[in-house]
Amino acid sequence: MTAVNIKALPRKKYVMPGNAACPGCPETMGFRYLGMALGDKAVTVIPAGCSSVIQGLWPRQGWGLPVLNIVFAAGAAAASGLSRALKRRGIEAQVVVWAGDGGTADIGLQALSGAAERGENIIYICVDNEAYMNTGIQRSGLTPHGAWTTTTHSGNPGRKKPLPQIIAAHKVPYVATASIGYPWDFIAKLRKAAAIKGFKYIHLHAPCPVGWRFDPSLTHKIAQLAVETGAWILYEYENGRLKLNPPSNRLLDPRKRKPLEEYLKLQGRFRNLQPKDLEILQAEVNENWAEIEAILKAQEKH
Repeated sequence: MTAVNIKALPRKKYVMPGNAACPGCPETMGFRYLGMALGDKAVTVIPAGCSSVIQGLWPRQGWGLPVLNIVFAAGAAAASGLSRALKRRGIEAQVVVWAGDGGTADIGLQALSGAAERGENIIYICVDNEAYMNTGIQRSGLTPHGAWTTTTHSGNPGRKKPLPQIIAAHKVPYVATASIGYPWDFIAKLRKAAAIKGFKYIHLHAPCPVGWRFDPSLTHKIAQLAVETGAWILYEYENGRLKLNPPSNRLLDPRKRKPLEEYLKLQGRFRNLQPKDLEILQAEVNENWAEIEAILKAQEKH
């Protein structure tokens, strides 16, 4: 992956001062990195969610890129039409869907799958804060096991949906995971995705201070801890081949991972976690890594 030179990044403000974001909001961080990566060629499609509220209404626009606001279920469908229309008019642009986990893994999954299957020339970014934060912190299909939400008062009994793997199963040319705790990795993946024709998907881990119940100053730290404990793995599928990205490429050895409790203990949503829940979460982490290792070993044989 091509290294990112900080001096080459644009100085333009892609997130305007005085917007409606909560303190420590990961979506404003991520959107700023999106602008730095793609510049003014990016045109965004934003379904209902926190980002549509942060954006605000004209003339007090919160985002420094063109935005098409669309209903929850139609992000990928609207982006598909917009991409084709811009191409027909001869306008050079990169259409990007910027959608939350609810608008991606649940309400928008059908449109997302359709766009992936058709090979639409768009970048789809799932900004994953692991619940429906904008409407009251309700559980989504990407809420982890044991996490408190307003609809899972005693902790989520289910487990997080493996959405990047689901999209990779569509055989699209590029799927990647990213984290707001590792901006250079995210920016490099955005630029790589923009250079590839066809459907591209990036799953951005975005810890939410309000919904996760932590101090807003800890957003970046918690994002990094998710990776350092192995709870969130940084990787990319390019034309079906899996590659681990730093620092996850060093964490195949579980002895090099920080204890999972370091990540969980800073989040109030896990304050009622029982020992059996911790065992389930750790087992899920181990299972995810075992799957990654198996894929890498299979690739070495071919």
